[in-house]
Amino acid sequence: MLETVKWGFIGCGEVTEKKSGPAFSEVEGSTVVAVMSRTEKRARSYAVCHGIPKWYTDAQELIDDPDVNAVYVATPPSSHATYAIMAMRAGKPVYVEKPLAASYDDCARINRVSEETGVPCFVAYYRRYLPYFLKVKEIVDSGRIGRLVNVQVRFAVPPRALDYDRPDKMPWRLQPDVAGGGYFYDLAPHQLDLLQYMFGTIIEARGIKANRGGLYEVEDSVSACFEFENGVPGSGSWCFVAHESAQEDRIELIGDQGSVSFSVFVYQPIRLHTSEGEENITVPNPPYVQYPIIKNVIEHLRGIGVCECTSISATPVNWVLDRILGKF
Repeated sequence: MLETVKWGFIGCGEVTEKKSGPAFSEVEGSTVVAVMSRTEKRARSYAVCHGIPKWYTDAQELIDDPDVNAVYVATPPSSHATYAIMAMRAGKPVYVEKPLAASYDDCARINRVSEETGVPCFVAYYRRYLPYFLKVKEIVDSGRIGRLVNVQVRFAVPPRALDYDRPDKMPWRLQPDVAGGGYFYDLAPHQLDLLQYMFGTIIEARGIKANRGGLYEVEDSVSACFEFENGVPGSGSWCFVAHESAQEDRIELIGDQGSVSFSVFVYQPIRLHTSEGEENITVPNPPYVQYPIIKNVIEHLRGIGVCECTSISATPVNWVLDRILGKF
């Protein structure tokens, strides 16, 4: 149990600026004492800008800092396992960005070390904690759509401007050795974690991947089917080179007495259809979307709460991703 959680950040990119970083200092009993980036200028400027007393260009030095007693890993997925294991072996709890790692095998490595050391590893599947998605869960759990019979995921977006860049400028999210796959491996984890949080573990999954746009080497279109442990079947379709007319961000939960649909990334009003008619429900989220889960992690480390979003609960997401992409 920690009286005050003193964080060291490994990585200081966009996610720490917009989604997570400020929350670490706003939650009671938590402070940020060090930050690390491989680029000296980036580490120093981030520390100065955010009032962080120490900065490093070497992850091991940050982990070894006696003032750091917990580590936030905010780097691309390929280094998650390395940094998480380094921190846990040093006896320091870890909070890792999603997905937990770039492969299911790396997730298993993290879990083994967490078990061996007794040091917890938490994962940033923060949508579980947002009021918007808790409302969806409440609707389903209340029985308003009856017994769940099918789950459908539909996601389509046009290419981004940077997708047309030369190969030597390829974003890390399109480098499978860094990200684990393409945009599917980056975005689908949030959808799959939410669904498994609501309905239990997915025990079977298979898929078809394709590259239809030819803008980069990894897959840009994926179709999949899967089955939850409770027997409910599901399907998903992801396309990252769609025409703008096909743009969609939607999950539909179909019951025998109604249906509810919602978005995962743009937070459109939740749409509930029952025999009583249609209802659109708007639920606002906090300014820093990771605040609720970070608060829960900090309370866990201080011994005043329990966070269940751990490396154990996150690992099935990577199993499903790798099955859909045919990695095993």
